[in-house]
Amino acid sequence: MSLQDQYDDAMFRFSTGDYTGAIEILQTVLATDPQHFDAQLALGMAFYRLGDYRRAIEEGHKARRLRPGDQLVHTNLSLFYMKAGDKALAEHHGAQARMASWKAELGKPAPDPASSSDLKMAEPDPDPAKPAPPENFPDMPWKKKP
Repeated sequence: MSLQDQYDDAMFRFSTGDYTGAIEILQTVLATDPQHFDAQLALGMAFYRLGDYRRAIEEGHKARRLRPGDQLVHTNLSLFYMKAGDKALAEHHGAQARMASWKAELGKPAPDPASSSDLKMAEPDPDPAKPAPPENFPDMPWKKKP
């Protein structure tokens, strides 16, 4: 069975509520490839679903070491710490998740105004007519007549 097939099987078990089975397979995947980020992230969530918040936090920090600025890592850690009763660390990781999301937004290219009709700037009239002065326009004594 390939590593991807094993990971897919673990995710199937996770989705059906077999968290213990998912943990066993995810640990096997991580024994083969310790850098498998998705497996590491899922392992923390599987422990969380079992109510083992201490192990969820441990596995969450392993995922953080793989991708320190990942938004989902910090979101998960915030959730794990909140359930474990550590509000201060939960808020810290919640803030880290928000900053990661802002950094991701900054890295995206700006939208092209030409491709979006909502962002088009107003265009001037092609041939604006010069308004005629009113009929009883007062004399302009400051201008000298030729």
